[in-house]
Amino acid sequence: MGAVRDVSKRLAVSSVLFILNSMIHNDSIRRYALKSVERRMYLDLIKANPDGRPAKVQEEKFWMGRALLNRIHLALSRGHISKEASDALLRIFLGNVFFGGFYSRRKFIEKHGYKPPLFITISPTRLCNLRCVGCYANAGAERATMPYETFDRIVTDAKTSWGMHFFVISGGEPLVYRSEGKTFLDLAEKHCDCYFLMYTNGTLIDLEMARRLARLGNVTPAVSVEGFKAETDARRGAGVYERILLALSNLRRMGVPFGISVTVTKDNVELSMSDEFIGFYFDEQGASYGWVFHYMPIGRGISLSRMASPDQRVSMINREWELVRDRKIFMADFWNSGTSSDGCISAARGGGYFHINWNADVTPCVFAPYTQHNMIDIYKDGGDLNQVIQSSLFRAIRKWQADYAYERKPWEHGNLLRQCPVRDHYKEFRDMVLSCGARPADDDARDALEDASYLEGMEKYDRRMSRLTDGYWQKEYIEPEVRAS
Repeated sequence: MGAVRDVSKRLAVSSVLFILNSMIHNDSIRRYALKSVERRMYLDLIKANPDGRPAKVQEEKFWMGRALLNRIHLALSRGHISKEASDALLRIFLGNVFFGGFYSRRKFIEKHGYKPPLFITISPTRLCNLRCVGCYANAGAERATMPYETFDRIVTDAKTSWGMHFFVISGGEPLVYRSEGKTFLDLAEKHCDCYFLMYTNGTLIDLEMARRLARLGNVTPAVSVEGFKAETDARRGAGVYERILLALSNLRRMGVPFGISVTVTKDNVELSMSDEFIGFYFDEQGASYGWVFHYMPIGRGISLSRMASPDQRVSMINREWELVRDRKIFMADFWNSGTSSDGCISAARGGGYFHINWNADVTPCVFAPYTQHNMIDIYKDGGDLNQVIQSSLFRAIRKWQADYAYERKPWEHGNLLRQCPVRDHYKEFRDMVLSCGARPADDDARDALEDASYLEGMEKYDRRMSRLTDGYWQKEYIEPEVRAS
């Protein structure tokens, strides 16, 4: 019977992919199908609400999903996605990551009783051709690079263990990665059944690089910008902005779907939310998506004064949801869009992720450089990824996530407008690191952990964020649930 069910599943997936293929390549069919998908999303997220989240949380998830569908539709309509890239979106992202991943994760849940992570962020090298101010990885000339054998094995292990086919690649600069004569794109070519989101500074994407990305089809670059020329060059170096614009032009010309990644500091908050910025990168340059990172005080030249203030951060929230809801622009903020992910997704939370750095150290998050396992040592001892996600630090963070919101009743959810344990509950995060005996992954992380003034500054930030948002969270998200219950 199991074999019959598997065949039925494959036939069902094949039928869906046939329909989706027609949708991708026919504008009229695609418009009709998108309306149907939107309706289905609305019914599943808002009407059914299977996980019992606050109604407004589910509404914002719907807006985010709808915005992503809209941006894919626009990219296809404008001819910004080549046949190879659109085929990869269909075959890999929808076929393997979404549909195939659903069945694989369900099998894992049935066997183990919990959800596996959805993706891993891998930073295979600390090397970078730029020296950006305040880089969270302190990337540069240091030749800390993961062996290709380990990089390859992690991807293979994740596919085998969890049916995972989606990976985020960061750094350092992924396009300077070299090990055993191999590059990251060699790995992407080998794992042609996986889809990769690559964070890149964009300066190495010449026409030939864009052509190879187009041929591969399974890599989408998220290009880092700080604003326009003055802001980008001030942080990343003279001439970088013009090289980024050339990279975006090359990607459009070759039909490679791409997005942008912006790091928000106290100095560029207003600009990054402006109509001018949004119109330029999404309408003129053709970005399909945007990721917003808030400057985190780790890495190179740690400075709490560089952070966007709590007041500035709060000013972004309504603007970001306006862009997502009204203009259907997919622009996700890893701190302010916590409602769309049910809060913090780190530490291998079900449906979440974790990070592996250039030394193969396993950390709960890109911005939480504290570790208890190293993948080179794990593999040497005959272990696998299932072992590392059960570290005491990961389990402590997942318990915090569950107690804060993830496993709470709708009217008991903690404030998802300040859901990051590192940024919004720093003392609790620090206590978890210390009590679990996790070691700092580098000297910068050790300095932050041991600095009393750092702790004081982070706690002050958290208290202000609490005062600014707790009442709003209670009124807009929780009180309707209390009345409904």
